[in-house]
Amino acid sequence: MTSTPPADLAALRADIDRIDSAMHDLLMERGRIIDRLIAVKKTSASGSAFRPGREASMMRMIAERHQGLLPLDTVEGIWRVIIATFTYVQAPFAVHADVSGGDAPMRDSARFHFGFTVPYRPHPSAAAVIAAVAASRGDLGVFRLDQGVTAGAWWRQLAGPNRPKVIARLPFIERPGHPAGTPVFCIAKPLDDPAAAQRDWVLYAARFERWREEAAEAVAELGGEVVASAGLSGGLSQLLAMPGSVGPEEARAALAQAGAAPGEFEEIGSHAARFRVGEG
Repeated sequence: MTSTPPADLAALRADIDRIDSAMHDLLMERGRIIDRLIAVKKTSASGSAFRPGREASMMRMIAERHQGLLPLDTVEGIWRVIIATFTYVQAPFAVHADVSGGDAPMRDSARFHFGFTVPYRPHPSAAAVIAAVAASRGDLGVFRLDQGVTAGAWWRQLAGPNRPKVIARLPFIERPGHPAGTPVFCIAKPLDDPAAAQRDWVLYAARFERWREEAAEAVAELGGEVVASAGLSGGLSQLLAMPGSVGPEEARAALAQAGAAPGEFEEIGSHAARFRVGEG
């Protein structure tokens, strides 16, 4: 004989059912608003709905206000799937991933940040990802920051006015034990609306005939960092990350004063500042 649950337990389950229905209603309402947004913005064409600055702000707000029993991993994952899926229904896209360092961490990153509705396309190198994004109507690409010396100066393939650019550094929220914590750059074709970009950090592809330790110190004094380096015939290529408050001419001048005037110095993208939270 099945016993009847206590009245307070039945009431709590009824509250959970009510909340679940309300969440579903809100998701459907969000879908109806997206329908109207598509009509207003005419973003049904692939690749025209990315707003990395807005996404970064939303994720930071969620992390700052979150409290209670539910892990932040779960909340972040839910919101990432909602954001990415509704972006996909506005303007379909695929995510191309460099799996040269292993498929599992890249697949984890892609699924955590873009969900399962968005197609996942593995590639053997960062260069192949860049080529795939360049040839697409509006796909995204992801690859690890730590490419290693064998990858060469892959960032130079992002130089040029119509070439793909870095639009984000993932994960948006950094913390110990993140389920998709592999640091990756996310690239896309140049955004239709430059104001949609997040420019806390700006990335530059720079070429030098010679590099001095004083130049690295000059970059650090400006608050920047050397993300990656690769040798070239007759010189060195550097991927530099500079605070958005530092203009390219100021950076060039500081490097020249340090004895390392760049022969090339071209912006290849930007991303939001890294937002860190502790454990728990």
